[in-house]
Amino acid sequence: MTKAELIHTICTKLGTEKNDTQKIVEALMQEIKTSLCSGENVYLRGFGSFIIKTRAAKTGRNISKNTAIDIPAHNIPAFKPAKTFAEKVKSKVAVKK
Repeated sequence: MTKAELIHTICTKLGTEKNDTQKIVEALMQEIKTSLCSGENVYLRGFGSFIIKTRAAKTGRNISKNTAIDIPAHNIPAFKPAKTFAEKVKSKVAVKK
């Protein structure tokens, strides 16, 4: 599902204008980004958490030059689904082969 499809689905279910719904979705995403960029996690009960994970420093390899490179420790955004949400997906969605 794309962002446009998500907005269309929400408009249909709530009977709201597309522009209003788009502004709300954009504002939600912006607030999540702002919170994560300021070092705060975002917890949405029953859905999941947007958290900051720290990746340790490691040595990588530049394949084209066949040289070792040092990759410094860094933070990345991550999503951790709520337990009930994860269980529902496990039980409802078939495993792809």
